[in-house]
Order: sequence, then structure tokens, then C-alpha cells
Amino acid sequence: MAEPQYLALDAMGGDFGPSVVIPGAALALKKHPSLQFLLFGKASAIETELLGYPELAARSLVRHTDTVIASDAKPSQALRRGKGTSMWQALEAVRDGEAAFAVSAGNTGALMAVSRLILRTLPGIDRPALAGQWPTIHRPSIVLDVGANIGASAQELCNFALMGAAMSHSVFGIDLPTVGLLNVGVEEIKGADEVKQAHTWLKDVQLSFDYRGYVEGDKIGQGIVDVVVCEGFTGNIALKTAEGTSKQIATYLREAMSSSLLTKAGALLATGAFKILKHRSDPRRFNGGTFLGLNGIVIKSHGGTDAYGFASAIEVGYGMASSGIIDRLTADLASLTARLAVIAQVPAAEASVGDGAGTVKPLQPHPQS
Repeated sequence: MAEPQYLALDAMGGDFGPSVVIPGAALALKKHPSLQFLLFGKASAIETELLGYPELAARSLVRHTDTVIASDAKPSQALRRGKGTSMWQALEAVRDGEAAFAVSAGNTGALMAVSRLILRTLPGIDRPALAGQWPTIHRPSIVLDVGANIGASAQELCNFALMGAAMSHSVFGIDLPTVGLLNVGVEEIKGADEVKQAHTWLKDVQLSFDYRGYVEGDKIGQGIVDVVVCEGFTGNIALKTAEGTSKQIATYLREAMSSSLLTKAGALLATGAFKILKHRSDPRRFNGGTFLGLNGIVIKSHGGTDAYGFASAIEVGYGMASSGIIDRLTADLASLTARLAVIAQVPAAEASVGDGAGTVKPLQPHPQS
């Protein structure tokens, strides 16, 4: 696929605005010298930062706006008052074909709401999912949904599986990603009805991924599958629990290694090992959540990240745009809908009616024998 040229950056999003976005873009440009940038926000603030990055300045267009969506704005407020803001204009650039993708570190709820309004959803998709990268003892996995939706139907979980597999292919280059459903056990009888129904359907469909069945929470970090599927309530709790546990262990380790002269000496000798550990678990390397299911690519950067983390978010968008993920998803979703209709023994038109605007009639469960 062709490499993306222009990308749109919400320069005012996040905790630090242009002071992180601009250095992050400069790091991305070093890795991909063909990139060009549309920078949306307060021109004076952006241009001041660009003075330190002449190469980036030469490959950037600044689009001025005085208005910004507040970090604490409710999604409904963003929809009513967000027109003309840096976030809104960056998404419009994607919709209008000016940019291959958009990156924002702004308000997550607002970004989701405005993205759905401006870009709409792909046919067959009711609610986009927020997908994140998860470090494992092998290669990183994709986990979705990690907070965009509370609850999900069986068909939505199947859609998440397909979208997560497409992201795994785009970002990590995995030809046939393995997929698992997060559940409270691996036994067939366990789990919510929606999860069990999705499990039944996913066992029968044959698409661009390898379905491996149920995955328990303690297996996510082991990397036994490339994609872990769940609804947003469960996924967000799993994500926050993992983040908190990681910080807890780091605190324990620091306390243990500084508890005596002997342990301090041991820590000094183990400096190299600690550097490797820090690198492998560095959350900045995995920054960049993706709203999957939109008719365009939108990357959500953590609001408190630094330039390195923001560059990582740009890298996620670059990989997805380069792979042509939207065309791939559109075709795969149509195939999934048709195959699920056959499995569920209902007409395809009734199985999933998507108009690209978030209207979907979910599949009906198997008839009871």
C-alpha cells in the first residue's frame, strides 16, 4: 500500500499541548521523512515550538483556531460546542481526504463522540471500539474494547474480533492473528450469554484470523493470543488493574532494592537488567489507542504522555494507514455479516443492517432446540 503523506494533529490536546505534540511529530518525521503534517491549534503557540524544529516546520501547515475542547468537557458538550476546535478540524481533515489519519491527546469521550459524528461508522458497525496495545512476555497484543462501550452484544463482540485482527495485521504485520474472548473461565458453560453466543459464532466463521476460544485474565500478559476481545467495562477494569499492578510491583522493587547497603550494591550490579525491564514495560512504547469501526483512522494518545509517547501514537496511525485498514475492514465486515447470517439461520439483511451512521440490528440467538 502507499505510504500516508499528510496526517492531522490536534496540537492543543492533552496536558501539555504543542510542547509535546511538536517534538513528538519531529521524532516521527525522523523515522518517516516523507510525512507532512497539518497542525491544528493556536498558531502562535505552535509556531513558537516549531522554531526549534526547522525540518518539521518545512513540512507542516499550521491551521489556526482559537478554540479547544476542554479536558473535562462532556461528549454532549463537545458535540454542541466543538465545531471549529483543533480536535474537530483535525477530524474534518481526515473526512475530507486531506489527511490519512488524525492523532489527538484530548478528551477521550469527546474525541469518540466527535469522531462518530464527523467520520461516521463503517457499514455494519453500531459502536466503535477503543483498542489498545498490551505488552506481553512475547510480542504485544491488541485488547478491545478498553473503555468506549459499556456492554456489547454477541455480534458486536464478533465485530471487535475482526477489527482487532485487522489492527494486529496493520500494526504488527501478523498475517493470521490469533484471537481469544476474555472470559471468567475456559469451560464452554461459563460466561455471560453474549460471550457464549459470540464464542459459538466465532468457532464457525472462517475469516482473516484464527479463533482460539476463551482467554482468562491472567493469560493476557502471557501473550497466548494476538487479540483479546471483551466489552468496554471489563476491558477498562482489566487495563487499569494491570497498570496499577505494574506500578505496585515497581514500588515494591524500589523499596526492596534500597532497603540495605547489600541490596543497593545488588541493584547497582543489576542496572543493565533493570534498563531492559524498564524498556519492555515502558507505557510510552504502547501509547496510542485506536477507535476501530470508524470510516477513518483516529488515534487517541494518552493525555499525559511525552514526545516519545506521542511519536508512538503517530506510529500506530502510520502503520494502519499504510496497510489500507479501512478497505480491508469494509470487505471483512461484509463477509462476517453474511457468514453469521448463515450460521444464525436468518437473512443477511436482518442479521446486520448498517448504514454507516451507527444503525445496526443485532443478530438473533440460535433457535433453541
